[in-house]
Amino acid sequence: MPELPEVETVRRGMAPVMEGQVIKEAHAWVPKLRVDIPSDFSKRFSGNRVTRLTRRSKYILIECEDGLVAILHLGMSGKVNIHQSGTTIPPRQKHDHLTFLTENDDSIIFNDARRFGLIVFSERDTINDHPLIKDIGPEPLGNAFHADYLTDMLSRRKSPIKTTLLDQKLVAGLGNIYVCEVLWRAGIHPERRADSLTNEEAHSLVPIIRDVLSEAIEAGGSTLKDYAQVSGELGYFQHRFQAYGREGEACTSDGCHAIIHRIVQSNRSSFFCPDCQT
Repeated sequence: MPELPEVETVRRGMAPVMEGQVIKEAHAWVPKLRVDIPSDFSKRFSGNRVTRLTRRSKYILIECEDGLVAILHLGMSGKVNIHQSGTTIPPRQKHDHLTFLTENDDSIIFNDARRFGLIVFSERDTINDHPLIKDIGPEPLGNAFHADYLTDMLSRRKSPIKTTLLDQKLVAGLGNIYVCEVLWRAGIHPERRADSLTNEEAHSLVPIIRDVLSEAIEAGGSTLKDYAQVSGELGYFQHRFQAYGREGEACTSDGCHAIIHRIVQSNRSSFFCPDCQT
């Protein structure tokens, strides 16, 4: 499932063609994705101006002039394809479920083969109270996520550090791939209890988390199966993985001769070096 870097990359690709533009036409070609598509989807968007696109955790928020906020989640296989004015728009594909046409004649298409994505409506004044949004923790690239906050939160958790960092109530947007990479860089074993981390270890996690996410965003995210940028180009951060997906391969840390191991935690694979991560 796309994590924060992939969602942020998609948002950045959508923003130049949607922000400030009136949606001339909007169509939902199916009644339901993971949940029902709002019955007034076309009516609310058509003639409405998009003021900005933001991101909260793994959700893209499409904010409109009349106060509408559409919450878009890519799900497992969701992609956003953009065809700019003057280019040939291909015939609608089987899994093209949502389409937007702007006043500039740019076309934005949401394609989702597995239909695990969603789009639901909220309003600008109540978006922070929406059930999908209200319990999400601070953004890891924002000012509310800092060393003192994380140290305090980890000191209260008896769960393994890997599963703790995946808790969206603790920190927004972190997923399995990037937590594996963060813990490898930090030298922390994924099975360590969160409350066993020293203050120094907990403090070190914040800049490492920010570095990993920033590098992944710069690389356009990670493409493992379905994910692609809005241009159709694949992400390439997967070529920089030091832990995730490298079971049986040599650890790349200087002077280490161990191989990367894999265990299962909370039904997710954790990849780590048994020598470097303690």
